[in-house]
Amino acid sequence: MRRVIFLVCAAGFAAALSEATEAPSGSGPYPAMMEQDRSLPTHTIYRPKDLSAFSAQKLPIVVWGNGACVNSGSAYRNFLTEIASHGFLAIALGPITDEANPAKTPKRSPAAEKAGPNGPATMSSQMTEALDWAIAENGTKGSPYYGRLDPSKIAAMGHSCGGVQSLAIATDPRIKLLGIWNSGLLKEEFNMAGNPPMEDIKKDQLAKLHSPIFYFTGDKANDIAYPNGLDDFQRITAVPVFHAYKDGLAHAGTYREPNGGELGKIAVALLQWQLRGDKESAKMFEGANCGLCQDPKWHVSKKKMS
Repeated sequence: MRRVIFLVCAAGFAAALSEATEAPSGSGPYPAMMEQDRSLPTHTIYRPKDLSAFSAQKLPIVVWGNGACVNSGSAYRNFLTEIASHGFLAIALGPITDEANPAKTPKRSPAAEKAGPNGPATMSSQMTEALDWAIAENGTKGSPYYGRLDPSKIAAMGHSCGGVQSLAIATDPRIKLLGIWNSGLLKEEFNMAGNPPMEDIKKDQLAKLHSPIFYFTGDKANDIAYPNGLDDFQRITAVPVFHAYKDGLAHAGTYREPNGGELGKIAVALLQWQLRGDKESAKMFEGANCGLCQDPKWHVSKKKMS
């Protein structure tokens, strides 16, 4: 077999994902797993353990960029496993980190090394690579994904630097949804000194968007990305855009909490609504009395959507 399943618990870029000894499987109806595929060694795959349920119903595809652009596909294990457990294929940049011996995992991806020594540890081109791989697998007889994926339902999402990576590939016509988590494009005058390196994606990229885009951040006092996300929201005019920030939410979010915490629930609802048309999930976002709108800690603004 070409698939190698890793059962070790991975660490995040700043803190351990979980102290639990059992591998997370998510709270959804399809217990999920994390694995690597030898044909995509620079990425980590999250998917339902049992794929037999996905023939008539197919798996939408989610590509994920990590905070700080770290080369660790297991850094958001709890969050991405939760998404996969609701019937999605999620692919994160970077291989699984062996927590017992982290030095075995290269700090930078081959794509990053090729781009030069001073850039980020992963590149947005790897998100496109993940999409290409998934679509090819869906059409390859003998692949466990053969005929089980839905290439018409693709989301690009990421946290912090990973959100910038998602925006970098936003013009790809295959992408139907953008999820920008504790992130936003930097203004040109922003001083990158002392910050993790990122690809230089200019604000004019926002005028090229073709799919709905959703921003979720903490407030000004707790999330360094708050002004970036707000500025993006104010500039976007051509597509539906949703901006929500929560009082007291830190830049690190809740991704490492069990099942991804509150942001895990929001992500699942967003994907179910936008990629599956689930009306119950839509209630969290639609209308003046949306679920998040009614939470006094969340502050919601929208354009081109109810």
